[in-house]
Amino acid sequence: MRSSIYGISFFFLFCIFPLVSGQLASKQSNTMITVSHQLANSSWNVEKEQNPCLWEGVTCNAPHNDSILSLSLSGFGLSNSSFLPLLCQINSLQSLDFSSNLFNSIPVEFFNSCGEIDGLKSLNFSKNMLVGSLPTFQKFVGLESLDLSFNSLNGSIDSQLNGLSALKSLNLSFNHLTGSVPSRLGKSRVLEQFELSLNRFKGEIASEIWEHGNLIKIDLSGNHLNGIIPESFVNLTKLETLILSSNQLHGAIPAGLLGIATLQRFTANQNNFVDLPSTNPSMSLKILDLSYNKITGRILPQLLLGSTLQIVDLSYNMLTGPIPVTISSSLVRLRLGGNYLSSPIPSTSFVSLPNLTYLELDNNSFTGTIPPQIGSNRKLALLNLAQNKLNWTLPDESLNLTQLEVLKLQLNKLSGEIPNQIGRLNMLSVLNISWNSLNGIMPPSISNCGKLINLNLQNNGLTGLIPDAIGNLKFLLELQLGENKLHASTFQ
Repeated sequence: MRSSIYGISFFFLFCIFPLVSGQLASKQSNTMITVSHQLANSSWNVEKEQNPCLWEGVTCNAPHNDSILSLSLSGFGLSNSSFLPLLCQINSLQSLDFSSNLFNSIPVEFFNSCGEIDGLKSLNFSKNMLVGSLPTFQKFVGLESLDLSFNSLNGSIDSQLNGLSALKSLNLSFNHLTGSVPSRLGKSRVLEQFELSLNRFKGEIASEIWEHGNLIKIDLSGNHLNGIIPESFVNLTKLETLILSSNQLHGAIPAGLLGIATLQRFTANQNNFVDLPSTNPSMSLKILDLSYNKITGRILPQLLLGSTLQIVDLSYNMLTGPIPVTISSSLVRLRLGGNYLSSPIPSTSFVSLPNLTYLELDNNSFTGTIPPQIGSNRKLALLNLAQNKLNWTLPDESLNLTQLEVLKLQLNKLSGEIPNQIGRLNMLSVLNISWNSLNGIMPPSISNCGKLINLNLQNNGLTGLIPDAIGNLKFLLELQLGENKLHASTFQ
């Protein structure tokens, strides 16, 4: 009986206080303790916690906990990098994260020592203050992810990355790197993510990039690249994201580029492209941004028909003709402002777009009336039809857009009265109907738009009293009523 009780007691003790299944190797433990003395970081303190596996940012191989797999010193506020080579004595490391610190250099010994760690897969020095040329990573043959973004590295990319035969992700964005974009990244043929945005690269995009056939993401935005998009890019059959914004690229966009079956995002705004792709976009495409280019011609109907399209931005080009009569029902944002589009806005284009939140057709030459069908898109938060040649008045249906926050209709030919139902739009923060031919009174119901910040009704033919209740708009910062025939009673 007594032995049975002891057995039960031992069982409960084991459940409540599980035994430590292993102990960190003494060499690794000693290394961590030595480093902790140099860091003077309260979270790495052997007097408070003797087991380094329980320190902040330390991951060990549970459940054994006899070796360290990853170290994250992200955001520790460190500036002295002299301790880094010590960590290379931990030969079980798979990941090192030193992001968001104040390092301005990395000791040469770090590259010599940590390059010998066969299992090291990830190295992150992003968001530091590193200066000088790109370090050499010849020995890091097993490294799969390298992130040196958000630093101040300069110079060109030559042979520094040649040893990275296993590299899958490279991020060198937000530096001061110069020269040309490397066409072949060393021996790596498994590269999936290639990010060099916001540097100072010049020249053309090398066509050899397509040889990295596993590429999923390419981001070369914010550089000084010129030339054309290589036709060979259409061979990147796994590509999901291509970002080429803010360069000096020109010419035509390769015909088959948008047809890559996996492509989800293509942004090439702020370049000098002249033609829209002529092929049907991929059924995976979600984001298309070609704004601020020099694209001419008409919007091809198939360009707005993708079943997964969410954002299309073709604003500030030189497009002509009408809007296609059919638009994808999945659209969330459509920006076509700043072109030479004309004809009436097709009513069928906006019959049923249940997700449409932003619609911007400003600065064109649209004529006719505002289609009442726009009012069926109840999620609209921004409607900008300013600076066109639209006439008649606000359709009643548009006053059912109870989620609308910004309504811009200035510089058109709208006539008639401002409907009293304008007060239904109680989420409005910006209402601009200036420079039209509206008449009648200023409806008191405008005061129901309690979130108004900017109200602009100037240069119309409004008459009568300015409603006293306008004074109750507590968020109003800008009120423009000039060039009307309004007068005040007690309103100040």
